[in-house]
Amino acid sequence: MCVLHRVVVEVHEVRGRCAAGYVEGDRFFVDGFLLRGDKICIHALVGMISLLSPLSHGISAKTLGIGFSEDEGYIQCPDPGAPFTCGGTVVFRLKRTSTLR
Repeated sequence: MCVLHRVVVEVHEVRGRCAAGYVEGDRFFVDGFLLRGDKICIHALVGMISLLSPLSHGISAKTLGIGFSEDEGYIQCPDPGAPFTCGGTVVFRLKRTSTLR
């Protein structure tokens, strides 16, 4: 049986001005194979998509190279910010929480 976990994706820090309008504390959720939330930036999602599935399937954030604990890691949006773009970069905390099945 496949065990899936909820992953909470939370804005930890905004460096510059986020083009998507994220502010510290904004969140969205990954429930197994589903994304849930009001505001999900596709640019930021590209930077974390390859890590969300393994984390939601129980692979350690430490093993994935994004944190020092089993259930929590950090990833940065690929937008480099000024002077290269009109946006800024965002650091996200990915935290595995409850089991879905």
